[in-house]
Amino acid sequence: MAAHKVFASADSLRRMFCAGSSPFLRVCKQAYCPLEVKRTLFLRRCYSTGRSRIRKRHKVHRLSTANQLFFTKILDKSIPADIIYEDDKCLAFRDVNPQAKVHFLVIPRKHIPMLDHAGTEDTELLGHLLLVSKKVAAQEKLQDGYRLVINNGKDGCQSVYHLHVHVIGGRQMGWPPG
Repeated sequence: MAAHKVFASADSLRRMFCAGSSPFLRVCKQAYCPLEVKRTLFLRRCYSTGRSRIRKRHKVHRLSTANQLFFTKILDKSIPADIIYEDDKCLAFRDVNPQAKVHFLVIPRKHIPMLDHAGTEDTELLGHLLLVSKKVAAQEKLQDGYRLVINNGKDGCQSVYHLHVHVIGGRQMGWPPG
């Protein structure tokens, strides 16, 4: 019975898509197979209700990949950045989209996609990133305080999959931060 429903709705789906109701998808098949009908129904659901969510997810992935390359290019100095500290383990530079009067990033030279991917062998490097954050914060005259932020994963709003520490200061911070 359910199979008849699926096949009955497949013809209406074909008419809808062939008539140009969906600017994102053209499905115009003369012969139907159950797999094609399921695919069509799946695509219809994706493109009708979750269109913006899917586009946003793909956009974030494209941006994170581009930003990851961006960090690599900053490390090898193939693109300019306002570098304020550099040593053999890490680099600190001003954020291009500052969220406060002072906002800089400290990134390791070693590629670690996110904090969850750091291993016990990275203990010294992670400590070094925090000490460099402290040193550069003092250099930037943030004696009244500052905030350190490490975003981790999708729910942590990580947009660049190269571990980095945000150092934000120069104004009173609010709580909760999110």
